[in-house]
Amino acid sequence: MRYFYIIGFCSLLAFDTLAQISFKYASIHALPVTFDIPWLIRVFSHPWIYGAFIGYIGAFFTWMTLLKHAPVGPSFAVSHLELITVTLLSIWLFNEPLTLSKIVGAALIILGVLFLAKQEENDENIKSTA
Repeated sequence: MRYFYIIGFCSLLAFDTLAQISFKYASIHALPVTFDIPWLIRVFSHPWIYGAFIGYIGAFFTWMTLLKHAPVGPSFAVSHLELITVTLLSIWLFNEPLTLSKIVGAALIILGVLFLAKQEENDENIKSTA
């Protein structure tokens, strides 16, 4: 079951990251926003919008599958690791700055995931000894 979680959460992370990065690229290629037919054609003529769709759909089905088996608390926390991957890729791909607040935020997300995973492990140990 451990490998199921690892593969599942890595897949969720990949789909979420793909969706966010693709959406950013799609929005860049959609400029200027004019809300007319030529703008819609411009948006849907770039492959990035389809990467966003694939990412969102993949993330949805992966998330639904994980929720059937994994505890909600740690699952919800792990699902936020995408904020870290998107931030790191945005620094590299879009030349966005790495700020102290981003570093602190990433550290807090990782700490939260670790604390919830440890708590879940402790809860399972208590259940197995009872």
